[in-house]
Amino acid sequence: MPGLLRDYFVVLPDSVAGHAVAGQLPAPDATGAARGMDGDVLTVAHPSGRPWVVARPLARKVSHLRRGDDALVLIGPDRVPEAVLAGLLEGARDRTGLERRLARIPGLHHVVARLSDETWIRGTASGLRRIYHARHAEAGTLACDRPAVLARLSGAPLDDGALALRLLDFLPHPLSRRVLWRGVHETGAGYGLALPVAAPGTAAAPGPREYRWWEPPPPELPLAEGARGLGDAVAASVRAHVGGLDRISCELSGGLDSTTLTFAARATAPAELSLLTVAARDRYSEDETWARRAVEAAGTRGVGDGGHPGPATPTLAHHIIPADQAPYFYADLAATSAELNDEPLPVAPGRARARLLLGRAHATGSRYHLTGYGGDELFLGLPHAYQDLFRGNPLTAWNHLSGLRHQLGWPLLPTLKALLNRSTFPRWLAGAVTTGPQPVTRTPLLSWGVRQSLRPWFTDHANALITAEFRAAAEQAEPIDPWRGRHVDIDAVRMGARHFQAMEDIGMTIGLPVAAPFYDDRVLEATLAVRLEERISPWRYKPLLVEAMRGVVPDALLARTTKDHMSSDEHQGLREHAPELTDLWTGSRLAEHGLVDARHLIRLAAEPFSPVLVEHSISSTVAGETWLRTAENAWNTSELTPTTTTGEA
Repeated sequence: MPGLLRDYFVVLPDSVAGHAVAGQLPAPDATGAARGMDGDVLTVAHPSGRPWVVARPLARKVSHLRRGDDALVLIGPDRVPEAVLAGLLEGARDRTGLERRLARIPGLHHVVARLSDETWIRGTASGLRRIYHARHAEAGTLACDRPAVLARLSGAPLDDGALALRLLDFLPHPLSRRVLWRGVHETGAGYGLALPVAAPGTAAAPGPREYRWWEPPPPELPLAEGARGLGDAVAASVRAHVGGLDRISCELSGGLDSTTLTFAARATAPAELSLLTVAARDRYSEDETWARRAVEAAGTRGVGDGGHPGPATPTLAHHIIPADQAPYFYADLAATSAELNDEPLPVAPGRARARLLLGRAHATGSRYHLTGYGGDELFLGLPHAYQDLFRGNPLTAWNHLSGLRHQLGWPLLPTLKALLNRSTFPRWLAGAVTTGPQPVTRTPLLSWGVRQSLRPWFTDHANALITAEFRAAAEQAEPIDPWRGRHVDIDAVRMGARHFQAMEDIGMTIGLPVAAPFYDDRVLEATLAVRLEERISPWRYKPLLVEAMRGVVPDALLARTTKDHMSSDEHQGLREHAPELTDLWTGSRLAEHGLVDARHLIRLAAEPFSPVLVEHSISSTVAGETWLRTAENAWNTSELTPTTTTGEA
């Protein structure tokens, strides 16, 4: 079965050629409506009547308003009332003025606006919503939230350099922006794309320009004040997704992040709230115990220890999926993915596990599913942040870092050396991949990121491509933020947001919208606004989130300081699914591109507990292989004329 597209939208120029492109959009999955997803296509017109924004919103809502020649389109989880749109658009003389007004609403929307004869498009600062653009031979610049759509429209071929990069576990900024198709470009998170209209009497508009619309807030707020802002932002994001829905579901692992969202969802007062927990195979796991405690507390009126009255209690149903029913990682690799992701994602080997969980949630009748993705990146705090603190408050930084050093086993002298290192971001990036061994667990992490090792099964061609990509990027690279720790924090959030796309796409295939409210821009901003020494601590677990949830989540649940891991399921999956891995590498598409040694991978499939696989993760290589097979067979042959539903800007 070919890969299917989830919802998408395209922004077209006001021209005959642009109108023609609207009739060439790839056909969506015809079964979407049968799954309970809205399969209609919405067209928002230019003043000329030609298509401007063509959207196929399976789960998201398109809100639009026109005032004269100015127009605003918001594409997000909730429909924005016309009065709110009017308040945003009216009086906004330029982009800056409109952006100030947009900061009043949850930061979950794609924004398409037309002001002063210029169209501009942007996603979110968190990277959850992204913008891509490409040059069409006749129509000029097209913009879209799905690079595969632009590749199809422009005839762009795959880019082996970008594909080789995706074989690494993660890509640091700015390499994460390298699109898998040549000629298709990603606009950086926090940046927008401006598309000037054609001058009178000319056939073509000037080329696109990127502009920066978002800056992280200064870390100035004390913990108490920052916690109030974070609590408000989380509540607003959850309401934007599920407010007013009668039947919703949450993944309740038992960890602090999922527990927070369970109680935030409960506060929206749905009629039914289904909570799903996957039991762990590890008998020492604590997640199920904490999940049961959360369900018991959520089933009572009020929040207990906090002392504040709570909302009306919805009907709760706790569904525990037995451990022996949960697939190991690397299950079902022989089946072609039904979701065409924007890129290979390292979470792909866990697709069968995610599909099981979302399928069970869908079976409950849930209309929206919430997850705690993003909580670790936002609230745990990475050691790199102590570089920032050291510049302004060295004694406090060293005090905190000493506590962390003893917990992680970092040696004293290497820690001091890393703390005092002042290498520039371009210099770090140029050497961020190595043919040497992976950094050991006791290596101090205080630089611009983590160095990665090239895998033993990569070919010389792949190694050369990857090394060249890093060096080329380093020549002009600028960090996300001049402060090293803040750069790493924001990059980690954006990396996690990209990975979450796999969950969204699985949900689209099943027919259940999936959300990660922690990736809301307002949540990111509220987190970054708190003083660093209060936001993270080696002696407290996620202190900012804990304080933000006081009075919403019972204190007894906020007291948890542990976190379970599923590494054993991944290692066992290599053994259980060795035959599937062997089949995957037999006739490998990556090998055909000259990027991996298929014979080496077949040997490793027969040795799942090889020291090589202990040192080097294979998940990104698996993700690259499965993605490539899907991308090469991605398009339905039928065409879609986007006139099912029409509307004016």
